[in-house]
Amino acid sequence: MEAPRSLQEAIIYFSSAQNCHEFMVNLRWPDGKITCPRCGSDDVCYLPNAKVFKCYQKHEKQKFSLKVGTVMEDSPIGLEKWLPVFWMLTNCKNGISSWEIHRAVKVTQKTAWFMLQRVRLAMQDEISGGKLGGTVEVDETFIGGKARNMHKDVKERKLEGKGGGTSSKVGVQGFLERGGKVKAKVIKNTRRETLIPNIQEHVETGSHVMTDEFRSYFGLQAEYVHSVINHAEEYVNGQIHTNGIENFWALLKRGLGGTYIAVEPFHLFRYVDEQAFRYNHRVDMNDGDRFVAVMKHIAGKRLTYKELIGEKKEYEKATSQSDDWF
Repeated sequence: MEAPRSLQEAIIYFSSAQNCHEFMVNLRWPDGKITCPRCGSDDVCYLPNAKVFKCYQKHEKQKFSLKVGTVMEDSPIGLEKWLPVFWMLTNCKNGISSWEIHRAVKVTQKTAWFMLQRVRLAMQDEISGGKLGGTVEVDETFIGGKARNMHKDVKERKLEGKGGGTSSKVGVQGFLERGGKVKAKVIKNTRRETLIPNIQEHVETGSHVMTDEFRSYFGLQAEYVHSVINHAEEYVNGQIHTNGIENFWALLKRGLGGTYIAVEPFHLFRYVDEQAFRYNHRVDMNDGDRFVAVMKHIAGKRLTYKELIGEKKEYEKATSQSDDWF
């Protein structure tokens, strides 16, 4: 079954419950053999009146819908709304806000926000796995509002005891393979012991790594060919520059500042993953291909609302050891 190629086609196609059913069945079980997501048995039949499947092995919850075992599990929202939401977030260059989803598919804003977070979980880019190689640009940026623009109460909460500056912001480190993919990771500080292991994790040893003059990158020449561009003097020196990763930062911040407005630090990694997926597949995939690629990664992942709102405590615990960026 060929997927829709545009948003208009997707909305029309997925307005049919039968089309949604056929699409999901072909997506989850391309070999045509439907298996139970709870026990793996293929002793399964479809109950058309209830619109669910039933597994005849003895275990709890023998009946299951097409959403069981995916990021959509336990959602009362129908597939005719879920699938266009997947399409829009996957393909909108600057992202799409929960308020826009709220108005477009007629769900509450809170429900729309939860739906988008679950779509972002499926967008975590497993398609372009492995380490980067060749020439790799490495840089870091800071995400967050300016203290002078904050409400007094927000400013006091975020800057209390931290001395202002970049302390109210969250750092993100990025790795861009020229002519290839980008990877990005939220970091708790910009110390050498944080940045260097991240490079070792994401970049093949022996690659040509280009950074700015930030002192935490000194010493990379032990494992990499390391070139440095001094931004105090110039931004390009022949082929030595970090303009590619700077371009990715511009796209990321355009979405965060223009579409999402305010993103809490403990949710930031999801928005970074979202933008990285779209950036990595902006050329090699069209809208329909990107949609199908994300949909193929919905199984085996789960995000509950309790887990989602509990991430603040986990973030604060992870960053409590060091709030010093330098």
